[in-house]
Amino acid sequence: MNASYLKAGRRIAAASIASIACALALPAPAQDYPNKPVRFIVPTPPGSGPDADIRQVAARLGPLLGQPMVVENRPGAAGRIATEAAVKAPADGYTLLVGTPTIMVTGPFLYADLPYDVKRDLVPVSLVSTTAFALTVNANVPAKDAPGYVALAKSNPAYANVGTLGVGAATHLAGEWFGVVTGASFKFIHYNTSTPFNDLVSGEINAIFEALLPVMGNIKSGRLRVLAISGKSRHALFPDVPTFAEAGYPTYDPLVWIGVLAPAGTPRPVVSRVSGAIAQVAKMPEIIAQRRDSVSDSVGSTPEEFAAFLEAERAKWGAVIKQANVRIQ
Repeated sequence: MNASYLKAGRRIAAASIASIACALALPAPAQDYPNKPVRFIVPTPPGSGPDADIRQVAARLGPLLGQPMVVENRPGAAGRIATEAAVKAPADGYTLLVGTPTIMVTGPFLYADLPYDVKRDLVPVSLVSTTAFALTVNANVPAKDAPGYVALAKSNPAYANVGTLGVGAATHLAGEWFGVVTGASFKFIHYNTSTPFNDLVSGEINAIFEALLPVMGNIKSGRLRVLAISGKSRHALFPDVPTFAEAGYPTYDPLVWIGVLAPAGTPRPVVSRVSGAIAQVAKMPEIIAQRRDSVSDSVGSTPEEFAAFLEAERAKWGAVIKQANVRIQ
């Protein structure tokens, strides 16, 4: 046999052996994943909204994926503690991060020198749920709708006191955005270590931009009133409350949400498997009912859909933060 053919054959054999070795070194394919418990790192305390949401999902993901789903709470430092733990974890699909707007969208605009880059160090897996925001006021505020409240706040600064959960929190940024849209100058009262809801009920502050679940009890008792809600349509639990678009503010649509992300480098088949399982859970009637009762929506998305959602959120909130000149050192 010609020597050149022998040499070519040896090269092909060597390349084949190398390819086999590389394949053996790759992470287990999706059909073998998971073969041990999967950990969800949550950036908020037990009992918080993101914690409750992901526990509902995790309880149903376990049977679908055939392994226990472990929820680990790592609150603090505006999500940095949880995010650092996630980005430093092996990229094998066994550690997943529960992402929030603070971590994935607003944080990079608000905080300098973050020890990670969420766009570089994390990959989107799936959007899990979205929650509408509402303009809620003390029942004694003499405004019957959102335009009425804007006019009142402009004419009488005593009604312009708005509570937040802290500088840069979603409650603060949603209020800043509404101020940009309406031209109203709100006085934000930041409750960094306490709750604003008692003062809202007592009338010490007049309004808050917040999800409905934390204020629902006082709305039902008549101590608070909802003037408008974000989203494309009215919510089933509040059919008489107009959307902000219906109230005359079509460009104002703040949402809070949670999603699942994985460390960069996690094999795509693993990401797709988790994403597909979350989509299955999102369609379960009991999950849809639980979300409805908490005034939110169940969502299951592809990684690409979640990535597009994140880019749209960054564009939206980045512009708000720049216009309001909010910065946290």
